[in-house]
Amino acid sequence: MSPSRRSQVSLFLHQLPFLVWLVALWMLLWGQFTWLAFLTGLVMAVFVTRVFRLPPVELSGRINLWYGLVFVVTFLGAVIKGSLIVAWQVLDVRRQPGAAIIAVPLRVDDDVIMAHTAVTASLIPGSLIVDVDRDNRTLFLHTIGVRSDADAEHQRRVVLGWEARITRAVGSKEELQELRAKIAESDADALHGAETPPDGRTLL
Repeated sequence: MSPSRRSQVSLFLHQLPFLVWLVALWMLLWGQFTWLAFLTGLVMAVFVTRVFRLPPVELSGRINLWYGLVFVVTFLGAVIKGSLIVAWQVLDVRRQPGAAIIAVPLRVDDDVIMAHTAVTASLIPGSLIVDVDRDNRTLFLHTIGVRSDADAEHQRRVVLGWEARITRAVGSKEELQELRAKIAESDADALHGAETPPDGRTLL
């Protein structure tokens, strides 16, 4: 096999997970898991990656099957739960469900993780990504069912949970270390805040 041929094969294998993700995304967007949806998704994935001359997506090359399964099962459960919650909010005429646009600063500095997190959050009924600040790694999420600051904070934790699951499934070792460091820092800040009374004095 010639060097150029080996280079093309290597590039294809490196981009194969991205193609699979595009096909899966296409099927999720249409809500159909059929051979027709798979074939049309494959055609669109090849078209997008070959016609639009964008820089190659740098993937981590790491896939954790266990955390990938955890992500898929959790995602399907969240879709079902979100559908039921939205249906109940529509049928409940006693009160308005409430809505808000929430800024969610992400913890992992990676475009692929950020894109996957945004798509996942948008596919769950009741939430939709309305804007992305790539420089500051911040997603802006329109969410229904938000009536207080506590509800908004809960939605932030939900999105950060998806970011963590995706990072554990397909993130690099460096991204995993970055995520763990940010989680540890957040836990330490939360613990310090719990030990600080309203007047600012630290409890011993």
